[in-house]
Amino acid sequence: MNVLLLGSGGREHALAWAIAASPLVTKLWCAPGNAGIAEVATCLLLDLTDHASIIRACHDNKIDFVVVGPEGPLVAGLIDDLTAAGIKAFGPTRAAAQLEGSKGFTKDFCTEFAIPTAAYGRFSEAGAAKAYLAGQPLPIVIKADGLAAGKGVVIAMSKAEAAAAIDACFAGAFGAAGAEVVIEEFMDGEEASFFALCDGQYALALATAQDHKRVSDGDVGLNTGGMGAYSPAPVMTPDLNARVMDEIIRPTVAGMMKRGMPFKGVLYAGLMITEAGPKLIEYNVRFGDPETQVLLPRLKSDLLAALLATADGVLSTFDLRWRDEVALTVVMAAKGYPGKIKKGSEIKGLDAAAKIDGVAIFHAGTIRRGDQIQANGGRVLNITAIGHSVAEAQGQAYVAIDQLDWPGGFCRRDIGWRAIAREREGKLS
Repeated sequence: MNVLLLGSGGREHALAWAIAASPLVTKLWCAPGNAGIAEVATCLLLDLTDHASIIRACHDNKIDFVVVGPEGPLVAGLIDDLTAAGIKAFGPTRAAAQLEGSKGFTKDFCTEFAIPTAAYGRFSEAGAAKAYLAGQPLPIVIKADGLAAGKGVVIAMSKAEAAAAIDACFAGAFGAAGAEVVIEEFMDGEEASFFALCDGQYALALATAQDHKRVSDGDVGLNTGGMGAYSPAPVMTPDLNARVMDEIIRPTVAGMMKRGMPFKGVLYAGLMITEAGPKLIEYNVRFGDPETQVLLPRLKSDLLAALLATADGVLSTFDLRWRDEVALTVVMAAKGYPGKIKKGSEIKGLDAAAKIDGVAIFHAGTIRRGDQIQANGGRVLNITAIGHSVAEAQGQAYVAIDQLDWPGGFCRRDIGWRAIAREREGKLS
């Protein structure tokens, strides 16, 4: 079959890498893609906000199945438009994508269906938000309701900081995403990411991961889209995995069906593991980035077959096999990220890095110009390695990174540090 993958980041390169390995694929297309994706797929220059042009490209290239990578087109209703045009696609409808597109929607949904999450208030004007804030303990979390490219969340340590965050949202700092504000209780615990495929009625657990959001070693500095990740998440025991399915994922699938907006696609639950058990921080309605870059190297089964089963509503007949090993990815970013960056610097040594045992390199912000691979974004490369432990996978990833010649880039040198400390404690106990 002919498959079209939409997106251009490291997540999409990992998806393309896995889909291209499927015996079901006749030809793989990607729009717009990047330099790495171009090695396994034919890239098309398409505007992902122009649904009509995507539909035309599907008809012109006889596309049988579309896989949507980023959240923006899902929240904008691309799946609805593809379905109306008779094109099979993987991802939720506009209505179901509200689980990511509106934090207030999700908080109200959790209340209605008794899904454990932080206490909250939801507001459409600053006065009411600040009145609620006055009676809340610190720290407190202020969130823009809509999609804000990962920048619409402030963990405020003072009432003044929280009030400023509220004012920023309503002043238009995040555009339409800040038209409403959600104020949440701060939850103590350890964060983890949990992924499940859902076909509207049935949910199939995928795997767990943990990522590093802060830009600098020791998990300090500015928040980013993610500087690295590893899978599985050591904190997620079999008992906790079962509780997440029973208390969070399955009630969500049942609740969405009850509301008349069945969820089809991947549910990515951001979790806080508290003393009381797992609680939902937020939902994403697509694969994570950089989490996909550590999930898929551990997947033994045919990813495309699983995505098709999801779209066709037959996940209950499906199963997946996983490697026992750990996968770890280190993000290499352009200097200045997550602030102002310079594009166009050449990256050398990619072939040598890819030859390191157990290593896969997923491109994110790259472009090919002549015989050069150049940086073309903030997060540029994902160096992923497999190992029998987090420490072993980390070691291999950094051996590969040291083969690269890219003065214009940088990375954290401690990805997986908490998990490695836990491994050492386990050996000593």
